[in-house]
Amino acid sequence: MRLRKRIMSSGTSRFDITGQLGAMRRYARSLTRDDVQAEDLVHDALVRAYEKRGSFRESGNLRAWLLSILHNVFIDGRRARQAENLRIEKAAELSEPHLAPVQDHQLRLNQVRRAFMALPEEQRAALHLVAVEGMSFSEAADALGIPSGTLMSRLARARAALRAMEDAPGTRVDDDGPPHLRIVGGSNESSR
Repeated sequence: MRLRKRIMSSGTSRFDITGQLGAMRRYARSLTRDDVQAEDLVHDALVRAYEKRGSFRESGNLRAWLLSILHNVFIDGRRARQAENLRIEKAAELSEPHLAPVQDHQLRLNQVRRAFMALPEEQRAALHLVAVEGMSFSEAADALGIPSGTLMSRLARARAALRAMEDAPGTRVDDDGPPHLRIVGGSNESSR
C-alpha cells in the first residue's frame, strides 16, 4: 500500500499538467491578448505536448517544457497566418482587376445544369463519368457495365442534346459571340 501510494504521488507530481494550466493560460493571454485565442492556444499546446510526451525528461521542468511548447505553437500559428496572408496578397495581385458580373455566369451555369439534368439517365451517367470524373471511355464503360460502343453512342447523343441547347435562340446570356459551353470531346464550332 505504501509503495503504491508513493508511485501514484510521484507520477502525478512529475507530470501534473492540470497544475500548470494557470501558467499556460496566463502566458497564452500575454502572447495573444485575447481570451478566446489564448484558450485555443493552450488547447493546441496541450495536444502537441501529449503527442510529444515521450520527449519529456523525468528530471526536467514540466512548466518550462509546457510553456516552451505553447510558445512554439504560437510562433507556428503566426508564421502560418503570415504565409496565408502572403498567398492571399499574391493571389489578389494576379487576379483581374475587373471581374465580369457574377449573375451572368450563374445564369449560364444554371442553364447548363438544367440541360444536363434534362438528359436521359443513361446519357447523363455516361457524360458525367467521362466529362466530370475524367474517366477514360473503357473505365466509364466498365463502371456502367456496358460495351464501349454503347458508351460512345450515349456520349454522342448527350453531346448532341447539349449542342442543340447551346444553339437554341435565347438560351445563352449573350448571343453576340461563339458559344461559351465547351462540349467535352465535341466541337465548339457552330454549324449555323
